[in-house]
Amino acid sequence: MDLNILWFVLIAVLFTGFFFLEGFDYGVGMLMPFLSEQDRERSQILRTIAPVWDGNEVWMITAGGALFAAFPHVYATMFSAFYLALFLMLTALILRGAAFELRGRTENPRWRRVWDGAICFGSAVPAFLWGVAVTGLFSGLPIDGQMIFRGTFFTLLTPYTVIGGLTFLLIFLFHGAAFLTQRLAGQGLILKVRQAAIRAGSWAVPAFIFCFLLTLTDTDLLQKPAAIVLLSAAGLFFAAGLLLLYRSVFRTAFICSSLSIVCTTAAFFAGLFPRLMISTLNPDWSLTIYNAASTPYTLSIMTIAALCLVPCILLYQGWTYWIFRQRVSARDTEAQEDY
Repeated sequence: MDLNILWFVLIAVLFTGFFFLEGFDYGVGMLMPFLSEQDRERSQILRTIAPVWDGNEVWMITAGGALFAAFPHVYATMFSAFYLALFLMLTALILRGAAFELRGRTENPRWRRVWDGAICFGSAVPAFLWGVAVTGLFSGLPIDGQMIFRGTFFTLLTPYTVIGGLTFLLIFLFHGAAFLTQRLAGQGLILKVRQAAIRAGSWAVPAFIFCFLLTLTDTDLLQKPAAIVLLSAAGLFFAAGLLLLYRSVFRTAFICSSLSIVCTTAAFFAGLFPRLMISTLNPDWSLTIYNAASTPYTLSIMTIAALCLVPCILLYQGWTYWIFRQRVSARDTEAQEDY
């Protein structure tokens, strides 16, 4: 395997980890204001992701850094194309982060509800925009021979990308609800989460099918057998997760939800390879892992650094989840009112 392919695989792994981990983060944030009117239960829900949400976002930063180092032309063109979308996403994430820190500063109910809404908004906007960005990459963008994006923010908004954004949002809602069934204590609250998951999953299934059909007609993603197999597996895993959650088999439902996100991300990267950004102006102007890559020397130095640092990051994050593996109860919320 040459270094260009190795870094393509590494970036795919980083984005897969990001969507898997941050996916349930976004889902929990979007669900929190709607699962309960009681502040104590909302705090309990929030505490399920409080120790890990900022660590989950590091995967996005790491993936962006790897993209910048390994494929700088893709980084430059992509950030030009998605500049306004990324600005909106960053604004929402800043608001979300501030809400995590400020929500518990006072016991005023109005104060807390305002920040609850900020957490919901700051979770929904990135979830939707990631769907728009990902499907936009696969349908292609107007990129010229100098690797310059020749469009506007509204170029990104097509029926396909909007459906993609809604599909991502609904899948993350289901994934977040499935995660909560593993982290919450209290049968009554878990039943509310189960009902929310069933509603979100019932909407996500037709959205996923519609997005799949548009991917088939509007892109060449499914011309590769690996992409077809992976995307089909993603749909089957999601349907199995919804059925299992309906039957209250919560742990297996969360595993299926996770596998659905992993397979979906892997399918998109398999369908793109060896491209990273597709030009709708001329296929020969598409950015690939070869014409947009750093020099071999740079890739070799970064490979050594990645082999040393990535295992450390994985071990640290695994240790964090192990430490906070216990279910969160109402008693925990009473003992610590930081959130």
